[in-house]
Amino acid sequence: MKRSDLAHILRAASTITSTPDIVIVGSQSILGSFDEDDLPDEAVGSIEADVAFLGVDAAKKALAVDGAIGEDSGFHQMYGYYAQGVEIDGLIVLPVGWQDRLVRGESLSSAPGRALCLERHDLAVSKLAAFREKDLDFVHALLRAGLLDPPVVLERLDLADVPGPHARRLRAWVEAVTARLQASG
Repeated sequence: MKRSDLAHILRAASTITSTPDIVIVGSQSILGSFDEDDLPDEAVGSIEADVAFLGVDAAKKALAVDGAIGEDSGFHQMYGYYAQGVEIDGLIVLPVGWQDRLVRGESLSSAPGRALCLERHDLAVSKLAAFREKDLDFVHALLRAGLLDPPVVLERLDLADVPGPHARRLRAWVEAVTARLQASG
């Protein structure tokens, strides 16, 4: 996905919900920190943007976005990308303090919507916690490109509510990938 696609989604989601601030919680959140031209292909290959809302009626707003511009909607069929409305609470694992580190993105092309993107290391923790192949590929690509600081990822992992055995597995994965990348580079 390109920033222009994300801006289009922000405009539409903001209009649908009458809410300017939209939290981008999935992989496209990386566009708040980097231009798509500076990212590895694995980081911009998705055609969906996971959008969430803060405050009152967050779930209702996510559902409205999902219904209007979500997967298989007319919007998706017309533009080839879509928004998936999601709820943050209970579904997405994030480190303590993530809201204080949100990367704000605003442009004329996204107005009236404003992106609140996860900080890149918080995003990595969220992806690692999901532990799906596509999420691991995403984090691996960012590590390989030098766009993540492994010690910061590990610090943030310690701030997330991840059960002990899973947290140890994630820590071991980051350490192993980092060691392989250092050995090859």
